[in-house]
Amino acid sequence: NSKLRHVEKDVLIPQIMRDRAKELCSDKVQAFTKCCQETGLLMVVKCRQENTALKDCLVGHYSDPSFYEECKAEYLKQREEYRATGIKKKRQKLNPNV
Repeated sequence: NSKLRHVEKDVLIPQIMRDRAKELCSDKVQAFTKCCQETGLLMVVKCRQENTALKDCLVGHYSDPSFYEECKAEYLKQREEYRATGIKKKRQKLNPNV
């Protein structure tokens, strides 16, 4: 049964999308984080370029219908495994520092 509840469509799948997008954009996450750490309070002004690059990368994934379908398939697989075993699996992060 692949019918999705409201919470699955609006919360659980988007969470997988956010996690995966952060992994896929990890170089931009790291660049923005490094800039913020180096500039302190001036980060709003000084890190604008890194912030824009990060946002563009994330939004590019969020707005990609095939990326949504990939994440939905991943969620449905996790849900099926949970229903079969009763054991919830944690997602493996590709880059634990993100």
